[in-house]
Amino acid sequence: MKRIFFVCGLTALFLTTPVWAGGDAAAGKLLTTSCAGCHAQDGNSAIPSFPKLAGLGEKYLTAQLRHIKAGERVIVEMTGLLDYMSDQDLQDMAAYYNSKKIQISGAKEITLIGIKDSKKALELGENLYRAGNLKTGVAACIACHSPSGKGNGPAGYPALGGQYAEYTEKQLLAYRNGERNSGANAKIMQGVAKALSDKEIKALANYISGLN
Repeated sequence: MKRIFFVCGLTALFLTTPVWAGGDAAAGKLLTTSCAGCHAQDGNSAIPSFPKLAGLGEKYLTAQLRHIKAGERVIVEMTGLLDYMSDQDLQDMAAYYNSKKIQISGAKEITLIGIKDSKKALELGENLYRAGNLKTGVAACIACHSPSGKGNGPAGYPALGGQYAEYTEKQLLAYRNGERNSGANAKIMQGVAKALSDKEIKALANYISGLN
C-alpha cells in the first residue's frame, strides 16, 4: 500500500506542477516593436547602458519580464510598458529574443587599481570567472553560467558571454548593494557579489564581454 501511495503521490505532483510550455517566437516578434528603441529589433542593443537580450535564455527572460511587470524589479525606462501584456505575451517576447544570436561586445584593454598591465587585468577576470576566489569565498561563475558563458537555459541561468561590460558591472554592483533582489536566484548573486571588490567586478565584467 505504501508503495502504491508513493507512486500515486508522485503522479499527482506531476499533474499539478506547472509545466514550462515556452513561448512563440513569431508572436513575440510582433510584440517587441516598442522595445527596439533601446534593445534593437534583434535584441542587440547599440548602447551599453541597455542590455543585449539576444540569446539570454527564454526562461530567464520570461522571469525578468514577470518581475518587471509586477514591480518587483524597477527599470525606469520600462515603467508601464508591460502593464497590458498577458503572461503568454511575456513568454512569446522572451522566446523571440532568445531565438536571436548575440553580437559579442568583446573585452577591452583596461587597467585597474594596482594592475597597469591590460593582459593581467584580463587574466584576473578570467581567473574569477573560471575558478572564483577561494580566499574570499567567491564561487566560480562557470558553475551556473557555463565555461563559454552560454548559461543554463533549463535552470534559468542567463547567458552572460558577449554582454556589455558596463551593463554587467552595473548589475553586479546592484546585487552587491542589495538593489537587485527579485527572483529565486537573487540571494545567490547577492552572496557572490558581496565578496567581490570594485576592481574584481570591473575585471570580471570585462572578461565576460569577450566570452563566446
